[in-house]
Amino acid sequence: MLDFEGMINGIKQAPAGSIILLHPCAHNPTGVDPTKEQWKEIASVMKEHDLFPFLDCAYQGFATGDLAQDNFAIRHFVEQGFELCISQSFAKNFGLYGQRAGAFHYVVASASDSSEAIKRIASQLAILQRSEISNPPIYGARIASKVLNDPELFAEWEDNLRTMSGRIIDMRKALKGELEKLDTPGTWDHITSQIGMFRYVLALLNTIQY
Repeated sequence: MLDFEGMINGIKQAPAGSIILLHPCAHNPTGVDPTKEQWKEIASVMKEHDLFPFLDCAYQGFATGDLAQDNFAIRHFVEQGFELCISQSFAKNFGLYGQRAGAFHYVVASASDSSEAIKRIASQLAILQRSEISNPPIYGARIASKVLNDPELFAEWEDNLRTMSGRIIDMRKALKGELEKLDTPGTWDHITSQIGMFRYVLALLNTIQY
């Protein structure tokens, strides 16, 4: 269960200009995602306190199987006029773990000097890229680019994501059902109320007797 009040209070205590790292969907490691209304409140509080969002999108499509629904938080922050960063991984939702393919996006706030800001940011990103990885592997990026830019392949990929996320949801339901069938002590609603690839398992491990 998300301690939303505690989360909001923590965000409010951050100094102005602080970078707040957020997972838009399928939160790792809790599997607990804010609701759309909670995302709106998070954005409102961050706007009020002049905080900078860094959205780490590693599991888009693995939460609900719907790419648009899983990126609601990103779209909402952009619509609210935030300047922000987005790191997007294709390692998981494309099965490209060995390639570590992904994308980094910097969204510049609308202003009269936006074009100059874009030039300065692009220059700094080029310096960082050169010093950190210089020449990244291109094979995985080409696979992702091919799928994302081909309507037929893109539709097939979306269908694959729905299959994968549906399987995760079915496995959660099956696990919860079996625990309840065995009269395992405790409440197991969190297994199906959480979402994506991760969930808290300590309660489960503590009740298993070997």
